[in-house]
Amino acid sequence: MKPVLVGALVALTLVSPAHAGFTSAYTDLNLDECLVLDADDFGATWSCPGYKGYPLRVSEGDLRFSLQYGFNQDESSGFQTLPPFNNLGSKLEWRLSNDLGRWMPIATIVRYFTADPETGEDKGQVLVVTQLVDGNTCHIAYVDALANANANELAREAADKAGDFDCATDEVEIVGDFTAY
Repeated sequence: MKPVLVGALVALTLVSPAHAGFTSAYTDLNLDECLVLDADDFGATWSCPGYKGYPLRVSEGDLRFSLQYGFNQDESSGFQTLPPFNNLGSKLEWRLSNDLGRWMPIATIVRYFTADPETGEDKGQVLVVTQLVDGNTCHIAYVDALANANANELAREAADKAGDFDCATDEVEIVGDFTAY
């Protein structure tokens, strides 16, 4: 009987949740459905619904957008955006991992539309990958959505590496061809 028990334990180990990997969930990014926290002539800040209650704050200033995530948001976590004027796409992709035995967000992917500095018209599209680590949340990769036919796949691969990036010292990775700005 012992060999059967050992075999069952080995089978359970092989299919443990730690080996299950990654998946995606999507939420809308519609500022009309968000709560305005602050607004003036220079910008605005909204509280928006995130994945299963995960806090999301959207800020706009100087015609550039920034997203902040998590339960311990404060002003010191900064305003991280792209250099050109920009606006956000309408969907937010949450990359989830079940390494802890339940699906938890580890990164997000959002499409930024970037403006041509000369005309102000939309020029490029950048998939911005943000790592979600308490005290270490920041952009970790940029993928030019127009220059790469497999841009979504490249962004997901970058997102699945989240957790190893040091926001204080590491440089944001440009993945694939990049001509967005």
